Amino acid sequence: MSSVELLSALAPSNLIRNLTISRAFLGLIAFFALRFVVKAVYRLYFHPLRNFPGPKLYAITQIPMVSHVYRGTYTDMICGLHQKYGKVVRVSPHELSFNDPRGWKDIHGHQKPGKANIIKHPDWFVPAINDVHTIISANDEDHSRMRRIFSNAFSDKSLKLQEGLFAKYADLLIHKMKEVSKDPKHQIDMVRMYNYTTFDIMSDLTFGEPLYLLDNDDYIPWVKNIFESIRTGSKIGIVRYWPSVMKFVKAIAGNAAQKKRVIHFDYSSKRVDRRVERGSNEPDIWNLVMNAKEGRGLTKGEMYANTTVFMIAGTETTATLLSGVTWYLLKHQDSLKKLVDEIRGAFKSDDDITIEGLQRLKYLRACLEEGLRMYPPVPIGLPCLVPAQGSEVCGEWIPGGTTVSCQQLAMYQDPKNFVEPLSFIPERWTGEDDRFDGDNKHALQPFSYGPRNCLGKNLAYHEMRIILAKILFHFDLTLEPESDSWRNQEVYTLWQKPALKVKCTPVRA
Repeated sequence: MSSVELLSALAPSNLIRNLTISRAFLGLIAFFALRFVVKAVYRLYFHPLRNFPGPKLYAITQIPMVSHVYRGTYTDMICGLHQKYGKVVRVSPHELSFNDPRGWKDIHGHQKPGKANIIKHPDWFVPAINDVHTIISANDEDHSRMRRIFSNAFSDKSLKLQEGLFAKYADLLIHKMKEVSKDPKHQIDMVRMYNYTTFDIMSDLTFGEPLYLLDNDDYIPWVKNIFESIRTGSKIGIVRYWPSVMKFVKAIAGNAAQKKRVIHFDYSSKRVDRRVERGSNEPDIWNLVMNAKEGRGLTKGEMYANTTVFMIAGTETTATLLSGVTWYLLKHQDSLKKLVDEIRGAFKSDDDITIEGLQRLKYLRACLEEGLRMYPPVPIGLPCLVPAQGSEVCGEWIPGGTTVSCQQLAMYQDPKNFVEPLSFIPERWTGEDDRFDGDNKHALQPFSYGPRNCLGKNLAYHEMRIILAKILFHFDLTLEPESDSWRNQEVYTLWQKPALKVKCTPVRA
């Protein structure tokens, strides 16, 4: 048989096979297209959330919202949607966003006895890499037990014992800045300086030893890993919006997808072991916890898991606020001068700067509060899950299975909550300007709200006050032109901060 005859004989069977494959492929496309249309019609016109306002495309699919999360523009998107649609917005098929201050109590507050609770969403608040829940992800019973144990270490009485430790690292920061300022062409990245300081403080509190970041003037690999894991974790986390995909990814990737979490956990747990074996008479976290009446109620696994939380929640967030309030002050010279005058007028020497004395500075407190409003360290909302029975939030009945959240930045930028919401005006917190009498101060909850609010709130305020006060006592700061637009940042759970370049001029005694 010639080649021509052979081709002629084979052509019909190939054609039939190709047509069969094409029909199967087109049928598959038609099936998914029909499935999408049916689901879209249901979500728009028959879904329990159909009457809540929001863009129609967002009600049909998670893709637009997830796209913003992945690109770091989620916060801008949420603020824009609330500005257009009001205090409650449907941001995905099964998710509602609130910027109504009543939401703090309804979503995060103490629940009434016998009422099913709105809980932190279990898909988002997962156990540590050792499969042990932290104080953040634990159920209500375990959370209460851990909080009672740790509350001793974070009480005002215990933090007063840490005053020398806070001052020690604040003084080391001042020393480093003075050394750098000797070069007339110097530039100081305040983001790095604040991170060095807060990580050294928290490491000493948690492990009984610093990370020596201020001494070495650089991040160690573990700290770099923390920054990277926050960004990549936020991006990878979008698979949670598709549970079937999440299970598939876990089955294939295993712990490889969580490599950075493993590194962070291993580093933290080894230092906990070293700290416990070494013992200490210093009033650090573990000494205060283990000496407390209930301290031995913590398992070793819970110690490991919670340490990984402390070394993120107690460091990067505090440094973020300090960076933000520094930038806003440098952009608002009248506010900066007023704060500098208050600090330098209150203390004759550095030795006079104490926790007790700083708590009396009214304008310092106002600047920190306004900084938290304009630049909350966690600008997004924390996802919570409505119980099967449903629940009332801000006067609206929310069906069971709905994801709900109180959005931080969107709450603070709403003119219904704050007058001139986009302007940095510390005077709104002093009570001396009647323009702001109508502000809903309850709306500001940067440390969250209710029984699960941030345990380290007092620690953060003590750190922020003493670090900022010492810097402004010793230096006149000038913002470098390249950092003029510093506030334009992406968000991956936390702000992705570029360098904040300033020039610092030591103040003569």
